[in-house]
Amino acid sequence: MKRLERGMVIDVNLDPTRGSETGKTGPCVIVTNDIYNERVPIIQVVPLTSWNEKKSHIRTNVEILPSSANGLSKRSIADCLQTRPVDRRLRLMNVRGRLSRAEMELIDQALKIVFDLK
Repeated sequence: MKRLERGMVIDVNLDPTRGSETGKTGPCVIVTNDIYNERVPIIQVVPLTSWNEKKSHIRTNVEILPSSANGLSKRSIADCLQTRPVDRRLRLMNVRGRLSRAEMELIDQALKIVFDLK
């Protein structure tokens, strides 16, 4: 399996879900650090969902535009409130690409709000 790194965009099978959790198989961005990504099978991801006007105004959502580097085909939202641990051995479907450093900095800022980190 390809080495997984922070900032990679990967397709993950998020089912089964409960309640308002993001589900289905779709793109997510890896947010755990590379030491954990290398040593443990569980990685933490932020799901990428379809962009819409309402979602774009939420402080903990980050707009991601499609590019050849990230492998996305449409304008998306990184929903940082929906972070979740996944077992890469069972849920990883495909590696699409990687987010830019600037996009990851915006995700970091959103995660600081979600987890109340100073």
